Amino acid sequence: MRKIAVVAAGGTGGHLFPAQALAEALIARGWRIILASDERVAGFAGSFPAEMRIGLSARTFKSGDPVGMALAGMAIVRGVLQARTAFKKIDPAIVVGFGGYPSVPGLLAGITQNRPTMIHEQNAVMGRANRRLASHVTTVACAFPSLQKAPPKVAERAVLVGNPIRPEIQALFDEPYVAPEPDGPIRLLITGGSQGARLLSELMPEAIRQLPEGLRARLKVQQQTRPESMDAARAIYADALVEAEIAPFFRDMASRLKSAHLVIGRSGAGSVCEFAVAGKPAILIPLAIALDDDQGQNAQVMADAGGAEIARESQLTVDSMSGALAKLLSNPARLTRMAAGARSIARPDAAERLADLVEKTAMEARR
Repeated sequence: MRKIAVVAAGGTGGHLFPAQALAEALIARGWRIILASDERVAGFAGSFPAEMRIGLSARTFKSGDPVGMALAGMAIVRGVLQARTAFKKIDPAIVVGFGGYPSVPGLLAGITQNRPTMIHEQNAVMGRANRRLASHVTTVACAFPSLQKAPPKVAERAVLVGNPIRPEIQALFDEPYVAPEPDGPIRLLITGGSQGARLLSELMPEAIRQLPEGLRARLKVQQQTRPESMDAARAIYADALVEAEIAPFFRDMASRLKSAHLVIGRSGAGSVCEFAVAGKPAILIPLAIALDDDQGQNAQVMADAGGAEIARESQLTVDSMSGALAKLLSNPARLTRMAAGARSIARPDAAERLADLVEKTAMEARR
């Protein structure tokens, strides 16, 4: 067998990051990796460890938009034909898709050429692209025990492997959770995605300002904040006499996550899995506009394990967040229990599990 895997991914980091983790795991096993995506992603994914990038025609559409649907259909057909031509030359042993519309042409080309195919669903709710193709691929892998909106037969045969995460976060799995000491510092890490981050940027400083003085004096806050909100956040923390580090982006997230006593952030699949592997109690704020409430269902998995509290945007206020923080930060025993709950759903070896499944799928197809 020629150990060539086509990885079909793109659209967002939520699709590309686990695809890259799989690519690195397979390369370590002697595989060659080809990235298939739309022209835009294939051009800028410079750090993706692929020896070749195939740019394919692809396009998404909105429900109820017949013109958009027609244009998307034509773009996908072109992409499938492009992928089929490329696959005849490179003869991949398997095509692995990670969701999002850029993955569709590559997967359809693999399916129509009767090649082994596989999808990995990062969220607790199966995305639209994966949902449409799942019944036709050889193997389905998933990150969470539940796989909502998947066709029943697909959900039954899905293999739970977890969500591949960054190696530096994976290393935190062996670090024990240490609750804050009485009267000692409390380290609070606030993250936020690019979508809807204004809510976190502006609400969290106000909520923390309302905490009792004794708690505020112990806090050491690290917060990712939109650039236009940084000055206001700094002013509020200074007025509240809270030690705070504010930045649009933290590159050393692993070290910050390691030292955090509580994390607050969105509940994208990658974030939830990273918080779980690090064993950190969390307050999760699902993105209200997320399609099919995938973030809400991701958060629910961690909440059901006892590792998180969920704060829905529709019910979130400065007062409600301040009250939730006061209760948690005053209860180190509760934080310790939540840390154990978070870690109970962690799968730090997800990339290796996924690589095992890729090899198994490719090998069984040859028999």
